Amino acid sequence: SINPYNNEVIEEYPTLNTSELEARLQLSEKAFHAWKTTSFSERAALFQKVAGILRENKEQYAKTITLEMGKAINEAKGEVEKCAWVCEYYAENAEEFLQDEYITSDAQKSFVSYEPIGAVLAIMPWNFPFWQVFRFAAPYLMAGNVGILKHAPNVNACSLAIEEIFTKAGFPEGVFQSLLIDVDLVPQIMEHDIVQAATLTGSEKAGASVAALSGKNIKKTVLELGGSDPFIVLADADIEQAAKVAIQSRMLNAGQS
Repeated sequence: SINPYNNEVIEEYPTLNTSELEARLQLSEKAFHAWKTTSFSERAALFQKVAGILRENKEQYAKTITLEMGKAINEAKGEVEKCAWVCEYYAENAEEFLQDEYITSDAQKSFVSYEPIGAVLAIMPWNFPFWQVFRFAAPYLMAGNVGILKHAPNVNACSLAIEEIFTKAGFPEGVFQSLLIDVDLVPQIMEHDIVQAATLTGSEKAGASVAALSGKNIKKTVLELGGSDPFIVLADADIEQAAKVAIQSRMLNAGQS
């Protein structure tokens, strides 16, 4: 991890090898069989604890975010606060969202049921190192799945801090894991039986690679890929206001929004 402000090394981290990764995947499999049987109320109580830990340690986590990826400290604090909010939101609403949906048909009974599928691999970017993870983890884990995080390689402290938060909150071992791995081990994860889906936020190249792996192994994917939208100013616009909004939009989060 390198401080982008002055290029000083913050800390160095060892990566997992293939056998260590296999052990982690087996832990995910074991954890899933127990976690999927827990009630929504049990899961919700743990996510409420996560929200509390995030808020209690907001200054500490914000500093970690800023040191590793360089955003303004006030924006980092806002990111941590937003993560606490999303945990509370799904703790309060997931059970309602995932109720069986009964539908009319010519059968005796027809309904849609939402069932946990296994482990979900999240490949997340560095620009919102806490938010991108929690907006994945809260709904996926509340639905009874377990999570595996492969974070961007320049935010390892954030990645490990997030795993520690879940541990402190009382989540069972293996329900959420942060894996410090090189990208060449991603196929090993995608090929494992316990991993049934992947979610990625990143470049088109990374998305294409994960989509190919997912197709090969018949796994579900959710992809949010890169791009930069045009900013169009029409003839009747308030030019000063348009300029202000354009600058804010482009410069927010160190230009990463």
